[in-house]
Amino acid sequence: MINLTTKDYENIVVKNIKLIDVRAPVEFNKGAFINSVNLPLMNDEERHLVGICYQEHGNEAAVALGHQLVSGMIKEQRVNAWKNHLFSNPDSILYCYRGGQRSLISQQWIKQSTGIDVVRLEEGYKGFRNYLIEQLNPDLLECKPLILSGYTGSGKTELLNQLENSIDLEGIANHRGSSFGHRETPQPTQISFENNLAYAFIRHRHQRFRYMILEDEGKNVGSCFLPIPLVQFLNGCDLVLLEVPLEERIEAILKEYVIKAQSHHGKNLQAWAEEIRNNLLRIRRRLGGERHQLILNQFNDAYEHQKDSGDIKLHEKWIESLLNEYYDPMYRFMLQQASSRIIFKGDRQTVFSYLKGKATHHNT
Repeated sequence: MINLTTKDYENIVVKNIKLIDVRAPVEFNKGAFINSVNLPLMNDEERHLVGICYQEHGNEAAVALGHQLVSGMIKEQRVNAWKNHLFSNPDSILYCYRGGQRSLISQQWIKQSTGIDVVRLEEGYKGFRNYLIEQLNPDLLECKPLILSGYTGSGKTELLNQLENSIDLEGIANHRGSSFGHRETPQPTQISFENNLAYAFIRHRHQRFRYMILEDEGKNVGSCFLPIPLVQFLNGCDLVLLEVPLEERIEAILKEYVIKAQSHHGKNLQAWAEEIRNNLLRIRRRLGGERHQLILNQFNDAYEHQKDSGDIKLHEKWIESLLNEYYDPMYRFMLQQASSRIIFKGDRQTVFSYLKGKATHHNT
């Protein structure tokens, strides 16, 4: 009986090997791996029925019911889905939750139908997931993190993405890292965020960089949050401060919050305006009623002006107030608390050159 298995998780990550997740969709949607595709052995309803049977009558009866539910045309459709994927990705590895019966049955059916020997994860999703969580332990870092800091609108993410030894936390979390930071596509689940972050750490380590460049984030990036030990470790790391004039930051926020955001709404100004108002409402308590009303009035004036004339220039006024009254005070306080950690500061080109020089390897 075929029983090819592997526990070489690092190789899967580094070589970006495709994975076939044969768990039910409800399991996959709670959390998965970045290079996996969900081609289930059983759908949610079939899994539910088999689970009840297992509880009431034991494993043998549950397996028999599973074979009964997934038979005939249904079985053929499931096998064909695996075959089609393997045609384009012949080195794929399959897994279920614990590396047990579901992945073994899938492995056997593929062999019987195609003659292909597919490898499966020995400990399934659970084993791989545990391995990835371990990789987020700061004690396993073989490089020195440097934290890129700077006021909102400084272009930290854009600079970060030009550095080969950086990890983009906002990109992994699919969030811009502010109260106005959500994107059109949803954020990953917390489980998927942790898995994807571990992938990034492992690949970074494999390249043997001496330094890891990260953007200055809190413990949360939108609805995703970093593991507490990692947050505590990063909070003690050296800072590199990016200094950008207020005028340039206003222009950057205008492009992000107005021009780009409006294009995402398909030029539906009303939907975009409601989103901005909702964002302002979420920070009302921190702003205080008077300052919230001031910025809201400035926004409404700019919105009406844009509707009448097509001119977006007036949006700069509420953006400037938002920076001065909300973002900058918080960041200024943080920088005061962390002033002893700042090891370098300068404008965009100066900071970029400094960090570019940190893209060295342990063997150089």
